[in-house]
Amino acid sequence: MKIVVMLAAVFAAWGGWSWWSAAHDDSRLFALDRQAVTQAAERGIATLNTLDYRKVDDGLKAWLAASTGTLHDQLAQTGQDSRKQLEQAKTVTTAQVVDAAVTALDQRAGTAKLIAAVQLDVTPDGGAKTAKRTRFEADLTRTDQGWQVSALAPVQVQS
Repeated sequence: MKIVVMLAAVFAAWGGWSWWSAAHDDSRLFALDRQAVTQAAERGIATLNTLDYRKVDDGLKAWLAASTGTLHDQLAQTGQDSRKQLEQAKTVTTAQVVDAAVTALDQRAGTAKLIAAVQLDVTPDGGAKTAKRTRFEADLTRTDQGWQVSALAPVQVQS
């Protein structure tokens, strides 16, 4: 009986230590942050490249919700002229992130950089949909709402 109690105590100690070390593993926490950045960037980049000319105000609200910092401030200043241009273009653009990779992550500063391959489907009013592949570089910032896109720029592809 003493051996069973002793083995149970050893097993409990080993289990507790294993759980504690896994819960406090920096590489595991880094991987979780990296995954959160990737997921937020994929959603944000898709949102920031999607717009329906029939629902410009809804699209702009979605853009504001997906962004922070300077990008958010720039989008918030979208004037009536820009809205009219978007409506007059009479296109529906939808975006899907095909692949993405975090290139930098600073957990303490709450910043990250990511590159993404994006498929843009552009459908003009009464026309056929055309697909275009492009690449973007995004900066993300951790906010109270989670990771949000703070800068977004196309990546030039050299041929």
